[in-house]
Amino acid sequence: MFALKFLKKSKFDNYEDYVDNAKLIVPNNFNFSYDVIDELGKETPDKEALLWINDSGEKKSFSFKDLSEMSNAAANFLSSRGLQKGDTVLLFLRRRWEYWILMLAMHKLGVIPIPSTNQLKTEDIDYRIQQADVKAIIAFDDGHVTTEIKNAIAGKDIQFITNDEVAQSLSEMPKTMERVLNENTDTMVIYFTSGTTDMPKMVAHNFMYPLGHINTALFWQRLKDDDIHFTLSESGWAKCSWGKMYGQWLAGSTVFVFDFSGIATAHDLLTAISENKITSFCAPPTVYKMLIHADFKKYDLSSLKKADIAGEALNPEVFERFLNLTGIKLHEGFGQTETCVMLFCNEWISPKPGSMGMPAAGWDIQLLDENGRPVTEGTVGEICVSLKNGHPIGLFQGYHKNEKLTSQVFRDGYYHTGDVAYRDSDGYYWFVGRNDDLIKTSGYRVSPFEVESVLLEHPAVREVAVTGIPDPSRGMAVKATIVLNKYFQPTDVLTRQLQDHVKSRTASYKYPRVIEFVDSLPMTISGKIRRALIRTLDSAKNTIIEPIKSTIGLGKEEEK
Repeated sequence: MFALKFLKKSKFDNYEDYVDNAKLIVPNNFNFSYDVIDELGKETPDKEALLWINDSGEKKSFSFKDLSEMSNAAANFLSSRGLQKGDTVLLFLRRRWEYWILMLAMHKLGVIPIPSTNQLKTEDIDYRIQQADVKAIIAFDDGHVTTEIKNAIAGKDIQFITNDEVAQSLSEMPKTMERVLNENTDTMVIYFTSGTTDMPKMVAHNFMYPLGHINTALFWQRLKDDDIHFTLSESGWAKCSWGKMYGQWLAGSTVFVFDFSGIATAHDLLTAISENKITSFCAPPTVYKMLIHADFKKYDLSSLKKADIAGEALNPEVFERFLNLTGIKLHEGFGQTETCVMLFCNEWISPKPGSMGMPAAGWDIQLLDENGRPVTEGTVGEICVSLKNGHPIGLFQGYHKNEKLTSQVFRDGYYHTGDVAYRDSDGYYWFVGRNDDLIKTSGYRVSPFEVESVLLEHPAVREVAVTGIPDPSRGMAVKATIVLNKYFQPTDVLTRQLQDHVKSRTASYKYPRVIEFVDSLPMTISGKIRRALIRTLDSAKNTIIEPIKSTIGLGKEEEK
């Protein structure tokens, strides 16, 4: 396992041993492409590094030697187009295999890639061009994004390169190159945040960032040399870096990529796992919510040994149903675009359904109150990273070209995540929500996630988002926006059943006084529920509790 070269100790007896002694060795001028991929290309040249398929039946396999030589050729091609160290390039490559070659090539040159989703519109692309001073755009034409790109770059001095040009260059360009030196603190990659509550921010990671993902792959996903790991994320999101590149190759595992157009069904994903003998799978909760409704008996999932979840908090109902179907306990992990995995369920602790687990080695996690003081056990506080022992490897260096935003999150000796949680008596952390998502009602603070988890236990509920709406007597009231399962109809009777269901399982002040049934929930293009948009729409409709009472049948007893 190549990653052991970067650890001072390679074997750990328990969680405490891991936290105390999993120290990283960071070489000077570290570059993942040269120091990991090129070296693996020499040590294990024929080992499969990347297995790529698409929904048209194409299939490609790349060894570590292939990646080493092809990334050299791609780097020479990019150099021939005038791109050099420090230049920024937008990538719109969905899940095309060329993405991985180009990322490695850009790391070798010091060109800064900005992975982007193909779902962006002209205005989104133009915003990114202006903010990041983009020099070139490389894209796979999926019938949509090329038009949007050309509209955005009209009249601008920006190169447009297709993935076909890149693919052709791989057989034409030299497969060797001279090493381009970088400093560990140079910017290696920039990710735009999804912008659920504000305009997207540019998250800048330096060349040490891949080593932070040793925690992600070795200790959270528990990967080994013979694993074939499947993370679902598109290349435009940081989760792709979490699950489809750095840590997995440091672990010596094969990265599996399923390039599908549109939305993959449960049948598509379970077939891919079965036919390609996937041993490890990672996806957000929305995917597992879909999978647990499939007939697992139709698929041979005997190869699957490990499954992980990230992106949003895990509802206990999903954990239990997946465990019953597969015998596999989902291991939850928590982090942000700005970080690697910070909290997770590892091999030494048994997952508690719905818990994020415990801190990763190298991350001093503190829960702080509004005055910056540590909270007591069981009390909700903001998840913060202490910087007293330095900057954890894998924590971003700041928001690119925005010192004001950077200073807002790096202050008083901490990195402030903006997410809140509590810690139980066993040391497990439990996600509560974003600071902005908490509902303050009658002097209480209600976690949307907690109410959503209870509602998902009801057979009628397929998906749910819990938000707050104005209430003259309470300040805010709890509202649930619900997508129903098949065969259930939105009625006043069902509304009361759902309210009683919540009352019977948690404190009465947490039950949803307003329930709205919808066909679908608004999601970000990374698959997260847009609670902020629901609040905005309710505000635009002047949604408060009194006008809605008659439509859902609330009576005097609910006003108590």
